[in-house]
Amino acid sequence: MNVFVIGIGLIGGSMVKDIKRLMPNVTIYGIDAKQEHIDEALSLGIIEEQANYSQLPIADVVIVSIPVDAMIKELPKILDAVNDDCVVFDAGSTKLQICKVLDEHPKRRNFLACHPISGTEFSGPSAAINGLYEGKTNIICEVEKTAFKLQERALELFQTLGMRIRYMNPEAHDKHIAYVSHLSHISSFMLGKTVIEKERNERDIFDMAGSGFESTVRLAKSSPAMWTPIFKQNKENVVETLEGYIKNLTEFKKMLLADDYDGIYNEMNNTNKIKEILNGIPQTKNKV
Repeated sequence: MNVFVIGIGLIGGSMVKDIKRLMPNVTIYGIDAKQEHIDEALSLGIIEEQANYSQLPIADVVIVSIPVDAMIKELPKILDAVNDDCVVFDAGSTKLQICKVLDEHPKRRNFLACHPISGTEFSGPSAAINGLYEGKTNIICEVEKTAFKLQERALELFQTLGMRIRYMNPEAHDKHIAYVSHLSHISSFMLGKTVIEKERNERDIFDMAGSGFESTVRLAKSSPAMWTPIFKQNKENVVETLEGYIKNLTEFKKMLLADDYDGIYNEMNNTNKIKEILNGIPQTKNKV
């Protein structure tokens, strides 16, 4: 089986590392806009050959793990190039605009809209790790628009990687993911910004930063090149989540100014119930 990965970073790199490890007789081809990523992926053994779009007709599986703004431009070209028996799936954190762009494409049946919910704050080929997707959820949208035999090929691959599957429409995906992923990244970036602006002496930050601060601000190390297009594509839902978040922050500030510590206690105590929800989520280090 010929597997092409387009965009060889944490997401695509980790996926093909496991495919290569778990599936025999697979050849991994890599395409990336940055030659240094290709060179690094070759030296690390993540891919076996550098490739380009002209070689896509030999692909059985194409994994597209590039920023979502680039997906809008590149996915139609990728589908144009693949053969009729090839499945192409993405790993984008937004789904609605991608699905809309491809809705009328002649080879829409070859595309499976996916979002494997996993990752770390690191990027590039060297960030790729084994087992990143074990036990993680993969959201699939508009599955009915993908040819059944190609669905089967992709699902077999996801099963081999140990992923759980959820089906969802693109609108619901983008709305829900704004709350559980996109908002947390914004919060982390802005917390980091607030502390940096206030604490000009970086030594003081490092000396006083405990595990709570480190875990909360960890996502601020994520790639702006990846996350800015995500916020752009999911702007409406992200703004809605921000409005709710800002409202809750404002209410907390009002209670603090009013010395309403019973109210603060009750707010935190009620929010503690989120532990019951999170207990059902597989806990792995550096999950995004």
